[in-house]
Amino acid sequence: MKGSTLTPGAPLPEAVEFTGDLLTTAGVPAPRRRDYWRDALSRTFGAVDMTVPDEVRSGTIRTAPLGRLQVTTVEGDPLEALRTRRLIARGDEDQYVVVKLLTRGGARLEQDTRDVTLRAGDVFVYDMARPVRLTLSESFQTKSLVVPRQILGLDESDLRQLTASPLRSETLGGLLCTFLDRLADTAGSYRPHIGELLARNVVDILTVLADERLGRTSTDTPSGDAAMLLRIRAYIDRHLADPELSPRTIAGAHHISVRYLHKLFECEDTTAGRWIQSRRLEACRRDLGRRETMGRTIAAVAHRWGFASAAHFSRVFRAAYGMSPSEWRDAHRPAAR
Repeated sequence: MKGSTLTPGAPLPEAVEFTGDLLTTAGVPAPRRRDYWRDALSRTFGAVDMTVPDEVRSGTIRTAPLGRLQVTTVEGDPLEALRTRRLIARGDEDQYVVVKLLTRGGARLEQDTRDVTLRAGDVFVYDMARPVRLTLSESFQTKSLVVPRQILGLDESDLRQLTASPLRSETLGGLLCTFLDRLADTAGSYRPHIGELLARNVVDILTVLADERLGRTSTDTPSGDAAMLLRIRAYIDRHLADPELSPRTIAGAHHISVRYLHKLFECEDTTAGRWIQSRRLEACRRDLGRRETMGRTIAAVAHRWGFASAAHFSRVFRAAYGMSPSEWRDAHRPAAR
């Protein structure tokens, strides 16, 4: 899809670290706002016919690369996006599949003879190679991944079974929703190699969800291993605060052996223990930079996320981030308002 440098001079708030592209109607005079917004949408999404209100009140598009993927957040007034066969022939976007999370508002999606009503919290897919209509009938926010279709490993018949149908799965669908929501907010702040790793994880989730929808997942296949690993990661994230979380308790909760658990993480070039520690460190680092946790001691933050020893937490934090927890907090203390 297409990147953009069209900016009217309105920067993001200083508290948000973002290095991607920003398009916003903020600062654009009202008489020019509608034309500006349509231009911004077409620069981002390519050959798509956009219908927007006569009076555009506000609109913002944030776009950032993530490995071979593109992450885009759009919020604004109601609109309709229509991609016809004529527009498909004009553009080069037919090599992409869009995975979209609707975080605010309602929507209607039409593709491949299906017509579905969507609600906030739904994740859905549409294929840019075939006609599609997306109607957002109220003020909305969406967070999207633009994925090159070849890296999904799905043929056209498989894709036709996935489009215009919410990806609802008790475990994996919720995991994708949470992951995409957070990823869209932080995509512009990752180093390239981290972005590549995250992109690979996103594709893994999508592949497993596709296999589940197509009835191809089994515990004897690589996709079955991937599904189990994704469930285990989600379980770890839900139980980070539990100091008793360990490879043994994780294996028991999933009715697998500890040996099999270690085998799953070997494929990711890590161990279950190191994964738990890294996730706890990320949660602590996030808390240390938040205004609402400034009154907590570093030991309290560490204990909240499952570290039994404050001294051990300080050692592993410095090893991971090159500074002590107190130095991190001082360097990332939110500015007073």
